[in-house]
Amino acid sequence: MRTLLIDSREEINKIIRSCKTCYLAMSENNLPYVLPMNFVLDGEFVILHSAQTGRMWETIKSNPRVCINWTLGEELAYQDEQVGCSYRVKSKSVIIEGEVEIIEDFNEKVRCMELIMTQYSDREFKFNAPAIRNVGVIKVKIKRITGKEFGAKAVTP
Repeated sequence: MRTLLIDSREEINKIIRSCKTCYLAMSENNLPYVLPMNFVLDGEFVILHSAQTGRMWETIKSNPRVCINWTLGEELAYQDEQVGCSYRVKSKSVIIEGEVEIIEDFNEKVRCMELIMTQYSDREFKFNAPAIRNVGVIKVKIKRITGKEFGAKAVTP
């Protein structure tokens, strides 16, 4: 079984959109900090939301550089049933590195929240003004993106 690089941005986007959760990694005082988050991919940005207070919020204010991971698939595979080191989880993974922009504009926050909901439902949603004022919305500009497939079958000549 091999690990293959996924070169196609279309395939990378498909992996991202197939996931329901991403994992946002931050650095707080040189210590790693990771949170599961709801998200939406919007072109060259990943949009996330949270409360406007708390550890995550303080961390991204002090260091806006982040990394986000999506992983799709959990099938166990092996090359030799008797050899433990030949076992692998077949999956596809995408990692982006980027920088956080905090969204303050009310109308942009509404647009972002509407987009986030499209990741999870085909329904249309409305948001009241207090909800939009109280939600924290961030956009992560994608600076680097990589995709990999793990546990792929070896290609024989």
